[in-house]
Amino acid sequence: MSYKTILVHCDAGKSVSHRLGVAAELAQRFGARLVGLHVRRPFDAPVYFNGSLPMDDLFRIYDEGAKADEAAAAAAFEKAIKGKHLSTEWRTASGYPENEVALQARYADLIVLGQAEPEPTATPSDLPETVALAIGRPVLVVPHIGAKPPGKVVLLCWNASREAARAAADSLPFLKAAEKVIILAVDPASSSAGHGAEPGADVAAWLSRHGVKVTVQRDVAADSDVGGVILSRAADHDADLIVMGIYGHSRMREMVLGGVSRTLLGSMTIPVIMAH
Repeated sequence: MSYKTILVHCDAGKSVSHRLGVAAELAQRFGARLVGLHVRRPFDAPVYFNGSLPMDDLFRIYDEGAKADEAAAAAAFEKAIKGKHLSTEWRTASGYPENEVALQARYADLIVLGQAEPEPTATPSDLPETVALAIGRPVLVVPHIGAKPPGKVVLLCWNASREAARAAADSLPFLKAAEKVIILAVDPASSSAGHGAEPGADVAAWLSRHGVKVTVQRDVAADSDVGGVILSRAADHDADLIVMGIYGHSRMREMVLGGVSRTLLGSMTIPVIMAH
């Protein structure tokens, strides 16, 4: 398995250059086609419209802003790929980002999205979670503060669940190429339906057969939340990538996530691969 098509969401946010830098480096590393996608949101008339400004003027303002955002996103994409020997493609779509990115993501191997910006933008703050829960593809979330290209030291969060197994399998290209992979099991309990007699040993054996250099670390959350433990261990090992299964569901545009996912997505300082 390898990543042959990498899709990166390109908006006009401040952190798009960080996201594109990581995506371009990964496309070079894996010999993948890099697809940049910009989504133009539809025109939404104000809910409370008092007629003080003609609708034509409102649409003109929207259209000018949408065109400026697309031009900025396209320029950022061109800057990121300049001088690199990459197979690339630029796409634009009209609609809501959470719908359009999910649709395009079905035809890619890895999706690169950005962590929510500190300030509100046209891109939904829950886009990574929404897309990860809606598709059967791994989503790489890049911190809004930027990050070095990930994959040297990887922290794999393991709780023997279906989602964790999916995340591990979807991340094999990273895991196989990493210098070190730490399998982290927090508060593991031996069970015939989950962790075996020795938590972490089964997944370590499976990954070892793929040539992955693994170590297993078992930890206790105690009074801390599991997400906080994961972030602390990532810092302890100087990890540059966290791999995790994501839990929750999205219905009627209402996002419900597990506490671990919320903690990581809110406080991450290194890229995170999520899979559902």
